[in-house]
Amino acid sequence: MAVKKWFKMANLLHVPEEGDAHARYNILRRNMIIIMILVTLIPLLLMAFVNYHQYRTALRDEIVNPLRVLVNKTKHSFELFLAERLSTVSFIASAYSYQELADENTLNRIFQVMKREFGGFVDLGLIDSNGIQVSYVGPYDLKGKDYAEQSWFHEVQVRGSYISDVFMGYRKFPHIVMAVQHRSLTGQTWILRATVNTEKFDDLIASMGLDPESDAFVLNRSGVFQTPSRFYGGVLEQFPPPLPPVSYEANVIEDKGPRGRDVFLAYAYFVHPAYILVVVKPKAEVLKTWYTLKSELAILLAVSSGIIILVVYRIAGILVRRIRESDEKREAAFNEMQQTHKLSSIGRLAAGVAHEINNPMAIVNEKAGLMKDLIEYKENFPDKEKFLSLVNVILQSVQRCRSITHRLLGFARRMEIQIEVLDLNEVVKETLTFLEKEALYRNLDLRLNLAPDLPRIASDRGQLQQVFLNFLNNAFAAVEDGGMVAITTWEQDLDTVGVSITDNGVGMSEETLKHIFEPFFTTKKDKGTGLGLPITYGIIKKLGGEIEVQSKEGQGTTMTVYLPKKPKEGLGG
Repeated sequence: MAVKKWFKMANLLHVPEEGDAHARYNILRRNMIIIMILVTLIPLLLMAFVNYHQYRTALRDEIVNPLRVLVNKTKHSFELFLAERLSTVSFIASAYSYQELADENTLNRIFQVMKREFGGFVDLGLIDSNGIQVSYVGPYDLKGKDYAEQSWFHEVQVRGSYISDVFMGYRKFPHIVMAVQHRSLTGQTWILRATVNTEKFDDLIASMGLDPESDAFVLNRSGVFQTPSRFYGGVLEQFPPPLPPVSYEANVIEDKGPRGRDVFLAYAYFVHPAYILVVVKPKAEVLKTWYTLKSELAILLAVSSGIIILVVYRIAGILVRRIRESDEKREAAFNEMQQTHKLSSIGRLAAGVAHEINNPMAIVNEKAGLMKDLIEYKENFPDKEKFLSLVNVILQSVQRCRSITHRLLGFARRMEIQIEVLDLNEVVKETLTFLEKEALYRNLDLRLNLAPDLPRIASDRGQLQQVFLNFLNNAFAAVEDGGMVAITTWEQDLDTVGVSITDNGVGMSEETLKHIFEPFFTTKKDKGTGLGLPITYGIIKKLGGEIEVQSKEGQGTTMTVYLPKKPKEGLGG
């Protein structure tokens, strides 16, 4: 399967041979961009995804673990506070006899020491085994009160100690009750009961140092607040959400806060008494560092992806452009090789055809001339004028055939190149002298844009004159009377000069441009032989130059020749 997928991906780089070339290279460019983006971005995105989750988990643990520690520490402080107060009550119950505790003076002295040394105690009372308050020290008159029917009284009898939930009672402020049962050696039992205010609870919660957006409170197992909450409710009100699952170790869960915000709810259950310590912190606050980092990572990923896409886009464009240029050069080289072979073959054929035609044409020319002489010498030759006219037509046709065979032989003959140092502007001007009368007669606008500082070049004067004359003849034939023909020369670079001949004539179609250098291809119908441009092409190539043609139908044509300043190796001088 992996091999198949690889071949499918590699197949994206295949460009169909058929169809428009521009579209094919666009397809190649698009496929290269897709593959390069997939190869670069998929590993980056996978790495970012994995790192995102790993770092988020690690960071969440780093943030949540201190929350667990805080809950455990505060729970321990609560338990220590309650255990200390309960131990104090238990110690008093066992250190003093029933008679001593029943004496309110003694009980008051003990109570004052408890308040001074431990704090938080509100009252202290002795209850006998029947649930009757025997003695009492505190702000209210509770002596003689019967607690026999109270649930806490029975719990103390069963468990030996008791810590109540927070309640208001007669005092209208939150407090808890602690009670301890003691049994003497004689079997007598009594209960020492103390009331403790919950200010210490508030102090312990305040010592947690929570931020204003966080909350902490104590619940009982019924979900009733034992301490006030910032956002959920006051003391003895009901906690709105369901209670978290039982866990005596600090645990953290995710929940919805009172304002609909996502929060971390950290909690721990007390073994005794039946309290639950709860800490609520907004996720946004806890994970503020993570959200900041996540935004920075997202921006970094987006910027990196954008840079990668931009670089891939540019690189793909450069590669496809170079591939296209390479293909065009290869095609041009192939076409040039084809053209060279074609010219060579046509040249050999032309030489044979020209020689074969010249011999019978010479006989036809000789016999036609003899016929003309005979007709002219005989004064009373019947239909003399008619026969002379026909003979002249024969001689003209023979002359035309001779001209064509002469051009064929010129095309086929490998002419010797005579290299000399010459002024290209001067060659252009000399060539124009052959056509000055035609230009004047047709009222043509001849424009010479000859560079005054054009460097001299080493080339063949006669061959260049033939090239320019051929171009000018074509330009004159393409324009109407009163048309424009411009000749421009310039220095292209350190090794090359350029000559262009521009006309505003009929121009050529793209299809015609593909065939103009093919032998015998002509657009002049019965007036042209189709050998002028192929011969010109061969001359320029022999001289080491290049030809460019630009033309549009109805807008004219520009023939440009680039010539080396120095002859290429192998040319004679």
